[in-house]
Amino acid sequence: MSASKTKSIELLNKGVAEELATIHQYMYWHFHLDDQGFTPLAGMLRRIAIVEMAHLERLSERILFLKGDVEMVPSAEVKKITDPEEILKSAAEMENAAVEMYNDYANRCAANSDSVSKQLFESLVTDEEAHYDEFDKQLDNIKRFGPSYLALQSFANSSSAPAE
Repeated sequence: MSASKTKSIELLNKGVAEELATIHQYMYWHFHLDDQGFTPLAGMLRRIAIVEMAHLERLSERILFLKGDVEMVPSAEVKKITDPEEILKSAAEMENAAVEMYNDYANRCAANSDSVSKQLFESLVTDEEAHYDEFDKQLDNIKRFGPSYLALQSFANSSSAPAE
């Protein structure tokens, strides 16, 4: 195996590790937000976790194409955060870090003449920036409207809400 393929496989597996950690984290937060009655936020995290699963699949397919082995080991443990605002802050930080990481990996793949892996990482940057934007908008709403923003989310989806 060429050195450039080995380097690309290493970077792709680092991406796999990050995506696994993110999926675990987002699903953990999804479960807790849903349990607290924050259905819209829980649903957003679940939906984004599914997109992250697609990232994992694309990275894995590329590794296998390059004749490497997919290392299914998350890069981090789940953070036991259950406060909605803290969840959103942490998720935004994770997405911002992913953007920086995938930009770096794209540049490193380009330097190793692996344009397909470069393009894969660039496409992940686009998704991660969109996820960051979603989390950032939710944080802005909490800042603008205060605790009542979260209370309205909870009430609007409560099974005890009055029937129309």
